[in-house]
Amino acid sequence: MARYATEGEAAFEPRSRRPNRTPNALATKTVELILRLRNELTAAGLDAGPETIAWHLEHHHGAAVSRSTISRHLAKAGLVTPEPRKRPRSSYIRFEARMPNETWQSDFTHYRLTHPDGRPGPDTEIISWLDDCTRYALHVTPHRRITGSIVTTTFRQTAARQGIPASTLTDNGMVYTTRLAGLGRQGGRNSFEVQLRTWNVIQKNSRPSHPTTCGKVERFQQTLKKWLRAQPNQPTTLAELQTLIDLFVDEYNHRRPHRSLPHRATPATLYNTMPKAVPTGSRDPDTHDRIRHDIVNDNGSVTLRVAGKLRHIGIGRTHARTHVILLISDLDVRIVNAITGELLRDLTIDPSKDYQPQK
Repeated sequence: MARYATEGEAAFEPRSRRPNRTPNALATKTVELILRLRNELTAAGLDAGPETIAWHLEHHHGAAVSRSTISRHLAKAGLVTPEPRKRPRSSYIRFEARMPNETWQSDFTHYRLTHPDGRPGPDTEIISWLDDCTRYALHVTPHRRITGSIVTTTFRQTAARQGIPASTLTDNGMVYTTRLAGLGRQGGRNSFEVQLRTWNVIQKNSRPSHPTTCGKVERFQQTLKKWLRAQPNQPTTLAELQTLIDLFVDEYNHRRPHRSLPHRATPATLYNTMPKAVPTGSRDPDTHDRIRHDIVNDNGSVTLRVAGKLRHIGIGRTHARTHVILLISDLDVRIVNAITGELLRDLTIDPSKDYQPQK
């Protein structure tokens, strides 16, 4: 009545129910930081989704903000482009190797060079070798055209540095396999298939028209090309393109948080600390390899079941509540920080003792 007496008919118009104060609202500086990170990551050609922004806020700015809150502020600022409804992730069958070098994925993609005057230049092809377990970029090089000999050569070079993998996963391109070569061209193995057979490496190929089987390397190529297109100085030669690719691979492997890895670790953190798989023909069948993810308890130890009994492994109270990865090969155990990859403990379990003290 008081409002009607003051405002007349306008008093009947609907009004905002927003409270006068919102003490739990995100600070203005944090919102501005979210928007700045979004713009900086996008300009650099890197992933700029809510999970990546949340990782940067936590590790570089000491701010813990939920993914939904970041999404809400990005949408409010008009930085989210609406997309048509996609196939739900739950409809895909996810898989990944348990150990580094258990499976290497490979594929090649196209990228066009640029003439010095800015005109589009000749087309190139970039071949990638990616570790399936850790998403570690093992080898990425550009070529005028990818041939069977290039595939074999890059595979040998990568194996010389990183060790021979237990298996490979590729599509059915002629440079990888002649299994679907067509009438009159089947039967003979190409040089890559011969090399795999010589080293006892299992060859896996996706079904035709199913690119999601090789989705990890396909997604890596998308990230690579997005980063390349964002660079102010586009490459004019293969050498310049290789220089840019090397910069990206270093960023991707060692500094960029990966959404698909535990605790958003970098690929290099996991690849360099976990035990490597070997070809089946040269592996000791009696070796029992395991990988466990755990959190150091308040007493500074973790537990591990050996021979049916729980063993307590001391790490130190300074590492309490730290996320760790346990790499177990029979009685040999290595414990590493899941975030930084730092080796916290390397020991051989004494089955006669329940507690494995620090020396």
